[in-house]
Amino acid sequence: MAPLRFSANVSWLFPELPGLPARLRAAGSSGFEAAEVAWPYAEPPEAVARAAREAGLRLVLINTPPGDREKGEMGLGAVPGRQAAFREGLEQAVLYARALGCPRIHLMAGRVPQGADRAAVRSEMETVFLENLRHAAGVLAQENLVGLLEPINTRITDPQYFLDTPQQGHVQVAQVPGRGEPDSPGELNFPYLFQLLENEGYKGFVGCEYRPLGDTAEGLNWLRSYWERQGRPQAGQ
Repeated sequence: MAPLRFSANVSWLFPELPGLPARLRAAGSSGFEAAEVAWPYAEPPEAVARAAREAGLRLVLINTPPGDREKGEMGLGAVPGRQAAFREGLEQAVLYARALGCPRIHLMAGRVPQGADRAAVRSEMETVFLENLRHAAGVLAQENLVGLLEPINTRITDPQYFLDTPQQGHVQVAQVPGRGEPDSPGELNFPYLFQLLENEGYKGFVGCEYRPLGDTAEGLNWLRSYWERQGRPQAGQ
């Protein structure tokens, strides 16, 4: 069985550091070999690529742009009337993915409109989402990129998010219910779950998308313990 590969989601990890380049450097210094960035679009793609390269990281996942955050948008893939904006955002994501050498793009579905009944709008939103996914599939195939779908927990994380049905794909981890480090107090036995992934032969990345309870690097003991069990040299050794 091959050991699991972990990627640092620097949109969540190292919040104590200002700016994407600093977070990428910290991820590399902590022993990560790969990173994820939700939305790298505040920095020029060349600057992000350079920071990742200098940190010894490869970027393995970015998201399509969220839309208008001030209006509460969180992705546009399934949002009626926002098809053109979704496609423009997809073009931007592809441009960044190409510059970063990033093979995967999370196609964000978006939220059920504020005040709308989920059951009442589901059919229309599914139609829009499928239409946009067909378009995205053609674009991504031409670029040799992989599109990912991510259901989001609507009980705690985002009650309005449209896509809420679990399915196979990219794996991300955080403890329940506080969304802290995997070894923080909570309901999930991550050593057991990691072993299950190994037994199943999972070869993708395990994205570390949690909310650090303190200093990010100090909170990585769970990952250093995993690496030690796998016989991997630690950073700095």
